[in-house]
Formats: sequence, C-alpha cells, structure tokens
Amino acid sequence: MSDSQTWLPHVVVAAIVQRDGKFLLVEEETADGLRLNQPAGHWERGETLIEAVRREALEETAHRIEPTALLGCYTTHHARRDITYLRLAYLCEVVGFEPDYKLDTGIVRAVWLTPEELAAHPVPHRSPLVMRSVQDALAGQRFPLDLVTHA
Repeated sequence: MSDSQTWLPHVVVAAIVQRDGKFLLVEEETADGLRLNQPAGHWERGETLIEAVRREALEETAHRIEPTALLGCYTTHHARRDITYLRLAYLCEVVGFEPDYKLDTGIVRAVWLTPEELAAHPVPHRSPLVMRSVQDALAGQRFPLDLVTHA
C-alpha cells in the first residue's frame, strides 16, 4: 500500500444466536466458494450497529433477532484481497421468524449447528472468527450493549 492510499478497515456486524445448544449459521456463496458464517455483514451509513445486526440477521436467515450483549470486537485480515475487517459480534436471541422472507443473494440456507457439528462441517468457515465467536459465547464472554455508544 502506498502512502497516498487511505487504509480503511471494513466494519461488519455478526449475530451470534444460540438456541437449544445450536448456533444459527448461514451457508453462503463467496468469491472463495461456499462458506459457513454467522449472519453478518457491513455496517451501513445511517444505522446503528444494533440496527445493522438486526437487519443482517433478517436478510440472511429470515429470523428476527434482538441483541442482548456485545460478545466482542475482533479483527481479521483477508490476505488475498488485502482487506482488514473489524467485526462487532453480538449475542442475540430469536424473537420472530418470517418464513416467506427472500434471503439475500448468495445465501444458500440458514442452518442450526452444534459447536461440534460446526467444527466438523465439510463447508469451510468464512474466517477464523466463526469458531472463535462460538467458543467465546460458550465461555460466557459478554459485555453490555452500551459499551458502544452512538453520539
């Protein structure tokens, strides 16, 4: 990267949803092929991070979710594309389901998996943060939602 270029990380949100011992994930088509990920996506102009995670979960899984805590802030670098991601992961609970909702382009399906099923799944994870988020959730990591404020 030259000095004249501005480095801008991509800010994304992720919904970490656990119910009955399983986590909500999506199989999605990416530039690298089929991948497993939590419902996640870019934070868009004009919305709060909470609004972003609600929107992404609905668009990718047809589930309406409500964040209950901030799981953590994570970074990862996609070397091949030279993109750094800042990922804010939220622990969420399901509050509704829209069975007729048309999922985002590229989303193959939403799937509920145990941590063991996720670890052994034949579809690769989108990033190392997929499993890390599950491990942190299972370890009881959580921060109050107001840790991040919008002014």
